[in-house]
Amino acid sequence: MEYERERSLLIRSLANQGVSDKTLKAMKKVPRHLFVPSIHISRAYVDSPLPIGHAQTISAPHMVAMMCDLLELEEGQKILEIGSGSGYNAAVMAEIIGQKGQIYSIERLEKLAVFAHDNLQKTGYSNVKVTLADGSLGLPDHAPYDRICVTASAPDTPKPLIEQLKPGGIMVLPEGEGYQHLYIIRKSLDGEVTKQDWGGVIFVPLVGYHGFKQYDSKRGHR
Repeated sequence: MEYERERSLLIRSLANQGVSDKTLKAMKKVPRHLFVPSIHISRAYVDSPLPIGHAQTISAPHMVAMMCDLLELEEGQKILEIGSGSGYNAAVMAEIIGQKGQIYSIERLEKLAVFAHDNLQKTGYSNVKVTLADGSLGLPDHAPYDRICVTASAPDTPKPLIEQLKPGGIMVLPEGEGYQHLYIIRKSLDGEVTKQDWGGVIFVPLVGYHGFKQYDSKRGHR
């Protein structure tokens, strides 16, 4: 099968980096080459981010794998994703949570929302719903969520996302401008919130009411 060898080599590399078997199994099933622009399809299984237009990127496979592991995903969970991008990250999570689970993915850029929706439809991920909205506000209509995955860096933790996280839930999100850190946020069963710094990362900015107000890809934040 086309790209099968490249995908297998990527999975082997991720296994050597300590990615869990559960996440590796999911990533082995998702055809990443169907989630990247055709101009970059030859690099679909290179472990690096790729541009998808509109100053946005599809995250490197190792970053997708790491975030899935940090979220401790389980079958049947309800997940909120902030930043649909190309739909690839949602597809990997969808494999893990199965048909009994549901992902609500928010994208603020209309062309990317359509791109993600189309990619997910043609690859058969019917348990992912893409919504065009401000991701920093979350999606209260379907809250609370077992897990929240944020794929863009916020200036600080958006309050609505904390409120929409289910007691016992986990959120993973990057924060910072320029120098960013990835945080694992847990809400205990009694509502207490703890925040663990995982380390330095690089993501595109989260633009929105509780994010950065405006972004110019050539000039940076303003």
